[in-house]
Amino acid sequence: MCWNVNTGMLSARTVNLSQDAYDLLASLKHDRESFSDVVKRLAGERSLIEIVGVLDQDQAARFAERVEQGRERSRRRRARQLK
Repeated sequence: MCWNVNTGMLSARTVNLSQDAYDLLASLKHDRESFSDVVKRLAGERSLIEIVGVLDQDQAARFAERVEQGRERSRRRRARQLK
């Protein structure tokens, strides 16, 4: 039996896994971790789950504010381009 695993991301790919490979991958999965996160972690890349708590609340709030400001600039720029 094969499982199709889709990452749910924009550039997602379908991966066929045997039942035993799927079970092994699932057994390595942490809470709140996607299958993509597991594969990246096993391949040596850092998962977003690993950096939870790196910023304190004030730093996280400032970071979120700057991200939103950047998004707003992008929205305005896109609106100008569509005119």
